[in-house]
Amino acid sequence: MRKPLDDFLTFLSVEKGGSANTVAAYRNDLQQLADFITTTPGTEGWQALNRTMIQEFILDLKKRGYSETSVARKVAAVRSFFAFLSAEGTIPLNPTDGLTSPRVGKTLPKAISPNEVDELLEQPARRSTPEAKRDRAMLELLYATGMRVTELVSLDLSNLNLDPRSPYVRCLGKGAKERTIPIHDQALEALVDYLDEGRPLMVRNQSEVALFVNRRGERLTRQGFWLILKGYAKSANLSADITPHTLRHSFATHMLRGGMPLRNVQEMLGHANISTTQVYTHLTSDHVREVYERAHPRA
Repeated sequence: MRKPLDDFLTFLSVEKGGSANTVAAYRNDLQQLADFITTTPGTEGWQALNRTMIQEFILDLKKRGYSETSVARKVAAVRSFFAFLSAEGTIPLNPTDGLTSPRVGKTLPKAISPNEVDELLEQPARRSTPEAKRDRAMLELLYATGMRVTELVSLDLSNLNLDPRSPYVRCLGKGAKERTIPIHDQALEALVDYLDEGRPLMVRNQSEVALFVNRRGERLTRQGFWLILKGYAKSANLSADITPHTLRHSFATHMLRGGMPLRNVQEMLGHANISTTQVYTHLTSDHVREVYERAHPRA
């Protein structure tokens, strides 16, 4: 059973351009199915699966307390896997044909207010250590560009253009698609300060190409950034559910409220489909309605 799974994950990574995080998520989801199969008497190999067994797997996930969103994601992974096996001729019939995924309501992203963003960004600015200079540069850049956290920590020095006349950053998004995003003055200032006064004191190997490094002088990880963000969110007395995606959501929401065209926001976020970006229009509409209702309370 392992070889077809490895072949699929290689296809997902090489042919489809899936990120390391995406491949890892698919591996985990499909391994759960493989583990479930091994506990079913008389089942050997992917060829032996039928729709009934896959439906039993879905029911088992629900009994174990997985949310509908998680179940839907796992079902999507299973469907993609069996479509691949069918196309490769590994299985005679695709047992997921006609299989429906759990219906999941679209969850609107959470955004924090501009004042809360200011308070968050102010936290590292109150300190002058190399780490604080790095943190300020990361938070400013994340909010200024709307990048994903994975894109942020994957940046190399060569991805920056700090010419004050037209500063920008080049990042590699989903599907290995590169995009260029302009950097505004405040983020530019924070980056220059970090590169001049922070990073040189943190790197140990002068050949290190990573833009943002940890205390060991190596590339900072997503988990490392998450811990840093949690600390500053706590210092700023912000809600406990702030995640690394919060600044990306806030960027998109604030840009649309400020009048930036939806298509421009889509390009900056790196969304393949504008329908993904349109979810933020619901946020801005809700915001406008709330402001109106506060200004015009019912008699």
